Amino acid sequence: MFKTAIRFLMFDKAKTFGALFGIIISTFLVGQNVGIFIFLSNAMKAIVANNTQYIWVIDDKTQNATQLSALDMRINREIKSIDGVFNSYPMVVSAGAAKFSNGKTSGLVLVGTQAPEFAGIWGLYTAKKMDLLPEGAVVTELFDSKTLGGLKVGDYFEINGKKVYNAGLTKGVRGFGGVYGFTTIERARYLTNYSVNKANAFLVKWKTGADKQKIISEINANIPGIRAWDGNELANATLMEVLKTNGIATSFGSLIGFAILSGFVIIGLTLFSAAVDRMKDYGTLKAIGATNGYITKLIVLQAVLVAIFGFIIGRLMVQGFKAGIASSGTIFQFPFYIEVALFLVILIISVGGSLFAVRKINSLEPAAVFR
Repeated sequence: MFKTAIRFLMFDKAKTFGALFGIIISTFLVGQNVGIFIFLSNAMKAIVANNTQYIWVIDDKTQNATQLSALDMRINREIKSIDGVFNSYPMVVSAGAAKFSNGKTSGLVLVGTQAPEFAGIWGLYTAKKMDLLPEGAVVTELFDSKTLGGLKVGDYFEINGKKVYNAGLTKGVRGFGGVYGFTTIERARYLTNYSVNKANAFLVKWKTGADKQKIISEINANIPGIRAWDGNELANATLMEVLKTNGIATSFGSLIGFAILSGFVIIGLTLFSAAVDRMKDYGTLKAIGATNGYITKLIVLQAVLVAIFGFIIGRLMVQGFKAGIASSGTIFQFPFYIEVALFLVILIISVGGSLFAVRKINSLEPAAVFR
């Protein structure tokens, strides 16, 4: 049957190419949109998702780590008194207006953390944590250089009219709707006029062997006005909260749905047309004893072969697209389950489209070929 399916596909190369093209386009469009959605989703929860080694303590009125309210610093001492807590590190997340030597300006979200742990910093590239200690040091993101006026390592600039310098670079620290910069908590407060008695979050490290969930429960039970979160749970809650408040999920869902629908229609019409053109061949097979089940398997096998080859080519195109936009900082990875799901979607598109042809051939009377 495999050889027969190949012969049918090779006989009418134009229609086979048409079906293959439909699969390639569907694979590329679905993969492209899923990839961009993954990147944006990662950016939405980045500040937490890259610091899941800590328990996060934030105010009890939000489930969104991108909108953190101010907390009293006295809470930090209360957290440290909880049994099993090794240490608690305050974090300040505050926005400022940056101005560069070329006259350009940009918003900058400063993440201030406490030395020497610097809990909350991630993605260091040319910089080390200790590079944040000198007076005026701020670390910025490599891929945000153009946004930040072409800023280079060692360049001086201003934040809210106060002189600082770029002490180094991170790589892959992308926020959703904001440009991140790292510095010490004291400097972040000074640069953004943030109260020395406040912080936006406390990142808690627990003692070796301590029960993390028990510590979370103890913090929530004993300290009013705050909520302690497992890092992964807060990252997921942040993502869901952000998605609920904007139309990104609906927008990308529509684009992916359109790609699937268009592929289904293209493949269905192409395979149906090919089946009509080969009606006598299928009729001859039925006349010499082929059952409807055999014919169905033959047509579906052709669809599966087109799906496999089309998916491989389309996936390579997605990989090329991914490599191309990575140079601008739009970086994403497909989890294995996404790869499997993408292939299954393409397989369903192809096999589903072939059912148009199956219905037509199964209704064919074998004697019709001899008339």
